[in-house]
Amino acid sequence: MANAHLLLVDDEPNILTTLGTALRLEGYAVDVAGGVRVAEEKLQKRAYDLLLLDVALPDGDGIEMLTRLRQARNEIPCIVMSGHGTIDAAVRATKLGALDFLEKPLSTDRLLLVLDNTLRLVRAEAEARELKAQAGFDAEILGDSPAMAQLQERIARAAKARDANVLVVGERGTGKELVARAIHNNSPRARGPLEKMNCAAIPAELIESELFGHEAGAFTGATKMRRGKFERANGGTLFLDEVGDMPLPMQAKLLRVLQEKEIERVGGGEVLKIDVRVVAATNRDLVAASATGAFRADLFDRLHVVPIEIPPLRARREDIPLLARHFLALAGRSNDRPGMGITDEALAVLSAYSFPGNVRELKNLIERLVILSPDETIDAEQVRSFLPQAGAPAPGGLFRPGMPYRVLVEEAERTILQEALKHHGGQMAATARGLDLERSHLYKKFRALGLRGKEKEGEEEVVEGDASPSRP
Repeated sequence: MANAHLLLVDDEPNILTTLGTALRLEGYAVDVAGGVRVAEEKLQKRAYDLLLLDVALPDGDGIEMLTRLRQARNEIPCIVMSGHGTIDAAVRATKLGALDFLEKPLSTDRLLLVLDNTLRLVRAEAEARELKAQAGFDAEILGDSPAMAQLQERIARAAKARDANVLVVGERGTGKELVARAIHNNSPRARGPLEKMNCAAIPAELIESELFGHEAGAFTGATKMRRGKFERANGGTLFLDEVGDMPLPMQAKLLRVLQEKEIERVGGGEVLKIDVRVVAATNRDLVAASATGAFRADLFDRLHVVPIEIPPLRARREDIPLLARHFLALAGRSNDRPGMGITDEALAVLSAYSFPGNVRELKNLIERLVILSPDETIDAEQVRSFLPQAGAPAPGGLFRPGMPYRVLVEEAERTILQEALKHHGGQMAATARGLDLERSHLYKKFRALGLRGKEKEGEEEVVEGDASPSRP
């Protein structure tokens, strides 16, 4: 990634010269050092975007130098190089936060690819950290789209109110628990506990005990006193996930607790005063459920003091590239593939997908790609292989905010040609006639888009991916 300033540390003058020249030709600013002492002096004088560090140096060990940097809280991104690569050295480097470990002799093309991927991830993580520092939110609910700006403002306002109950509404995978945590962490209750309970995951007969606790002997198996979620959350926040699935008898008891601010353990007679703020969440329409009697209207009113609706990922597609790069960095580190990258075309395909599972689905998809991809860079075809719907236009039209014109046109062409080819039974000649195109022109389009079809009757059916898609 051009304009980055690198420090190249190696004891071989020819590597400093040849690599330094190659990197400068790619647009990087490069300083060089032939040993540990000179490198440490340069690092004290200025901040670099990335450190390319050899292990065996004439006046010390590169990994020991990296250890000292980390002890001094210098978190400069680092790629370690070695002519005598060993598993032990790679493990030591990774534990110190090295983003990749390259064995010599170095391939210039591979180094440039790793550099570009690494710097993209570093900058994406820096953006995420900056946004997180500004708002105090988890990365999964970050984004700079208008929808996320509105959500973050609503979360910030809700957090300032110490006692007002909050109802978070959103589809599965949108991050309702993350919103609850952000509200708690940025509220006057942040020093108190945050307790969580999934109302749909606990049997109906145990919910009361889970919420209010029980005394010893209250029921079979209750051998000792147990505090419930409300008691443990005293002074803090209680997050009730899937509150719409709470049985009606328990809804009445929860309503009383919210009104009176007191509880009684199951099997006990002592009234306990509590100071708890409730953040409830659901993916159900509680207004409709209240109208039919499936959810108590008075409880809905108590919970719905501060409503927060989380937009689905398809409503903020412009946030997908930032989130994808963030998850790529996380998955790369946790799966020992820290140098993984992703192309702009792949990000465009992700941005075109509807993501019914929302942010959770995106996170899982990126980790799956990191684990299964045979290459160091995830491309558009790999993404499409996991997302059969990704080539389809977004609901409401072909235009998608934030997508380059050439990407929109390519995706539209792909969809048109796929549908036309299917209509003509996979026959190239018939497809060309039906579209009023020269056959040679259709072939060029197919090669560019990585498609193929049947030349004659009886040949193989249309599939994607024989030819490599063109790279603009």
